[in-house]
Amino acid sequence: MTSDKTQRDALNNQRFKDTYVHASQEPWLQWYPGIDFKLLRATQETGHWTILVNCSKGSSIPRHEHLGAGEYYVISGKMEVRGGVENGGITAIAGDYGYEPNGVIHDMTNFPEDTVIYFTNFGPIWYIDDDNNTVGLLDWQGILKAAEDGAAKIT
Repeated sequence: MTSDKTQRDALNNQRFKDTYVHASQEPWLQWYPGIDFKLLRATQETGHWTILVNCSKGSSIPRHEHLGAGEYYVISGKMEVRGGVENGGITAIAGDYGYEPNGVIHDMTNFPEDTVIYFTNFGPIWYIDDDNNTVGLLDWQGILKAAEDGAAKIT
C-alpha cells in the first residue's frame, strides 16, 4: 500500500514543480536609492509577485497606486505609510502585517530606520505624480526582468 501511494505521489508531483529559493544566498538588487530587493517569485498565472525588500534608514518609495492588492509583513524595522500614524496613516513595525486593497493610493512610504519587509502584490503597481500622471508601472514581468538585469527600472 505504501509503495502504491509513493508511486502515485511521485507521478503526480512530476506534473508540478515546487518553488524553493535560497534567499539568504541571493544578492540584493537595487530598486530605489537605499532600497534593494530579492525576487522570490513572479508568475504569469495570477500576475502576482513576491519580494523581500531591504530599506535603508531615510529611504522611501514614491507615490503609487496598487492595481492589485498587496500584502506585507515587517520582518524588522519600521515603515510609515501615508505619513505614518502621526499624520493619519499607518506605522508598521517588526512583526506587523498589512493588507493593501486594489485601488489604494500611497503617497511616499518612508523608512525611518533600517527595515526588511516580505511583500506580495497581486498585480501591477502604478507610479504616479501629484497630478496622477503616470511615472512608471511595475508588474510581474517588470520585476522578473529587473531581477534578471540586476536592478529595477521603473519606466
